[in-house]
Amino acid sequence: MPEVSRFRGIRIIFNFDEHPPPHFHVEYAGFQATVNIQHLDVDNGELPAGARRRVLRWARLHQTELMAAWRAATNYEFPPRIDPLD
Repeated sequence: MPEVSRFRGIRIIFNFDEHPPPHFHVEYAGFQATVNIQHLDVDNGELPAGARRRVLRWARLHQTELMAAWRAATNYEFPPRIDPLD
């Protein structure tokens, strides 16, 4: 699973051969979730409230880049790195 960003203990990753809808995976302190890129909400899994807010704020800032990363992963290409949340 290629990692595209890491910040404040949060790891953002994609799987190769991703399936619709466009999404990314989040790992944080033993929690795992997927986030829908188009709707910017947690589709599956759980995150603590603070981590969830940070991930969704970061995703809003990088939505276009996340869509490009998802397209790359669906084609078995390594997605580019995305700047972390400051």
